Amino acid sequence: MPIYVYEILTTKGEPTGRTFELHQSMKDDALSRHPETGEPVRRVIQAPAIAGKWSGVKKDTLSNKNLERLGFTKYERKGNGYMERVAGKMGPKSISADE
Repeated sequence: MPIYVYEILTTKGEPTGRTFELHQSMKDDALSRHPETGEPVRRVIQAPAIAGKWSGVKKDTLSNKNLERLGFTKYERKGNGYMERVAGKMGPKSISADE
């Protein structure tokens, strides 16, 4: 699940400068109220964190061990039209284009 940043607003809809982060499914609607205080909030648009030589995200964030810990499944190409599961427990152990 992605982490969204929300900005707390005044009752007039003006930003207060205070923010908070929330793990939330992409399917969920954006919050309009703070879950604990009930204050009005809005979701802050941010660039996604993508690992690469141009970003500050470390490649070990996308390591097989870390992906599995976070509940993801990863497949790697092992041959022509054949992929093998290298991280995670969900899904088949291998995928073939012939199937």
